[in-house]
Amino acid sequence: MELLRLSKAAKRLGVHPVTLRLWADSGKIPVTWVGRERRFSSVDVEAMKVTAGSGDWIRLEGLYVRVSGSTGQESSLEAQEAELRATATGDVVKVFKDRGSGLREDRPGLNKLLTAVADGSVTVVRVTHEDRLARFGLGWLKRLFTVHGATLEVLHPKRTGGRQELLEDFISLVTTFAGRLYGMRSADARRRLLAESGQCGDGVAK
Repeated sequence: MELLRLSKAAKRLGVHPVTLRLWADSGKIPVTWVGRERRFSSVDVEAMKVTAGSGDWIRLEGLYVRVSGSTGQESSLEAQEAELRATATGDVVKVFKDRGSGLREDRPGLNKLLTAVADGSVTVVRVTHEDRLARFGLGWLKRLFTVHGATLEVLHPKRTGGRQELLEDFISLVTTFAGRLYGMRSADARRRLLAESGQCGDGVAK
């Protein structure tokens, strides 16, 4: 038995090293740590090749990419998509894209992704970084995916968004709450004016 380095094991399997690392992290293939390096048994690698070829590893991948701005960040979307496609090991069903803050819950691309997960057309959701999918509430999304038999794979689990995007998210958060507060005050003002004019809420005089 030979202990293979990550790059050599990935080459034998015909997959990208990042993909093999994800398999190891999820327990799909055993890994041995030699110091701070991952090593893979040649026996496990050969067994993995057989499993992968048996059809048990059919993956319907949905790639999700997002940028915070509405314009001018197309290159970042393309870079995210290219990296995800380069590490894909199944069928890429569709690429779901959004332009907007990760704080927003109602995103067109995210809504389409959730629909695809719910109907079974996507079994693996893949993102470059966790914050691409959501700034908050990621645990709930993972649970939702699990309920529908899907999993989430993150290429770079540790990284968080840059300073500029964090600032944009902060501005988006403040704007959202300011808008809600303004709406509440406007509603209170309208009710007060109606009361002072002796009218009901439907515009009919008392």
